[in-house]
Amino acid sequence: MSRSPYGDHRRAAVLGSPIGHSRSPAVHLAAYRALGLDGWTYDRIECTADRLPGIVSDAAPEFVGFSVTMPNKLAALEFATERTERATLVGSANTLVRIDGGWRADCTDIDGMTGALTELGVDTDIAAGGAPQAVVIGAGGTALPTVMALAEVGVATISIVARDAGRAAAVLELCERLDLDGGFVSFDAGAELERRCRDASVVVSTVPAPAAETIAPAIAQARRVVDVIYDPWPTPLAQTVSAAGGTVVGGLVMLLNQAFRQVELFTGLPAPREAMTKALIPDA
Repeated sequence: MSRSPYGDHRRAAVLGSPIGHSRSPAVHLAAYRALGLDGWTYDRIECTADRLPGIVSDAAPEFVGFSVTMPNKLAALEFATERTERATLVGSANTLVRIDGGWRADCTDIDGMTGALTELGVDTDIAAGGAPQAVVIGAGGTALPTVMALAEVGVATISIVARDAGRAAAVLELCERLDLDGGFVSFDAGAELERRCRDASVVVSTVPAPAAETIAPAIAQARRVVDVIYDPWPTPLAQTVSAAGGTVVGGLVMLLNQAFRQVELFTGLPAPREAMTKALIPDA
């Protein structure tokens, strides 16, 4: 079995608040064991944004990296001594990797969404002549890496659904920077929202389950849907989409795919995808 260049005893952890529910330790530890890194550990650390700089700065030398979850993604980006271009573009980081002289910030949330889109076949559909259009429900922090992932699979036009145009401004600005045709659609758009969902190659819901449920009939006009929620599953939106004959994937697929890339960044080795998937979804 190949060994990581970092040696036999290394540590990683996930930083967030609250953090007790995080499923990342099971996924990462399964990866380390599958890779033969028996001395590696991965823990949960309760951490708020104001505490992140101190926790990471004081991390023992054996720490190779941190996964970063809410509410710390902006703090991680600002703390880092080096940032990937994509993390800078989306304005957040869910990954910190130790480098000589500091920490590099990256956003593997983009990889998580790209994995979900690929599982749905969105990239294949667009390559075969499908409509390079998408609808993103919500304009919060998850919408930004979603836009980047959609651009990577070939989407050219994105409708951003939000309560008002002001809330969509940052996401629409990212669309412009990526040379995408972005437009705002209100939650109350009714028939217009239904049409855009029906015409899209994919609809991605980045909002909490109760918010998505209010417009679930419109979203269910789409053939393919990503719902970022994974607990509890299925969500009311997922049930509505399935009942209408559409295909939907949830947040567990995203969690896995972002973790695949994190493991590769931390260890320098290819992610053992089968072992990680079994740890998160035993019946997969």
